[in-house]
Amino acid sequence: MVVDLIGGCRAFVSVSEAGSFTAGAALARIPQPVASRRIAALERHFGERLFDRTTRRARLTPFGRDMLPSAKRLVTLADAMEHDAQRAKLRPTRLAIPEICPIRELAELDAAARALDVFLEFRQAPPRERAELVRTQEVRAALTAVPGEEGTWKVELGLAGTGGSRTGSLHLETLRVGRSGRALRRVWIQPEDDVPHLRDRLFRVRDSVGLRPAQVAVADSLTGAAAAVFGSADLLLCSTAQATELGLAWRPIGELRLVRGYEVTAGLGEDAQRLRARLWPDIARCLGAEETT
Repeated sequence: MVVDLIGGCRAFVSVSEAGSFTAGAALARIPQPVASRRIAALERHFGERLFDRTTRRARLTPFGRDMLPSAKRLVTLADAMEHDAQRAKLRPTRLAIPEICPIRELAELDAAARALDVFLEFRQAPPRERAELVRTQEVRAALTAVPGEEGTWKVELGLAGTGGSRTGSLHLETLRVGRSGRALRRVWIQPEDDVPHLRDRLFRVRDSVGLRPAQVAVADSLTGAAAAVFGSADLLLCSTAQATELGLAWRPIGELRLVRGYEVTAGLGEDAQRLRARLWPDIARCLGAEETT
């Protein structure tokens, strides 16, 4: 027979402090018969009586007096463990996220997580830093950049500018500078897309269609890239969500399809699974990804 040592000791301590089984049960917040059964089970387990039941009051036997300090320590330790468990549930999950996530969508993700008793603490970082933050245990999990076909979340990229058509594809070859001497137009890659599986593919197409090396360049920041686009005929490599936020006209790239892929990387597999399974659509909105699996 398995004995509930903690429950039995809690009843034992409460009855000893109250001086009666009825008052002790009330102190332990359990019915009096339950307190009596738990103490009886404890006595059977130890093979000795804890209380002298020949009087109206619950008087400790010599054995009971000897066992009471240990019982109190066990109850105190159990209470401390319960407290620690509650604190552990509330411990924030530090999550490294892309710098492109809008504040409103992050707030909605945070609210959705709290409804599931998951408490998030965000740390924005460039793509190359996010996986490193997990490795050094500075965060518990990160939304890391992966090739589109490998991503749990996928974000299609295109080219956006201040003018021109919003329909049909935009071919990079149309940016080629001819003998007419027209102004040089650039495509700006923001830091979030400065990863080999996106940047290098775009560079290869740039070279294959005869653009100058400077016509496809990596910007120091999204703000800097957007500023360059607002002040010229330049184009920004971005998602449709970003283009809408910036008020730019977005079109897919004619020569290739570029897709940001995102996956959860975590020190513990259960952290990654919990974020992936329980907060999929909310993370998708933060990333500007399609909300279909």
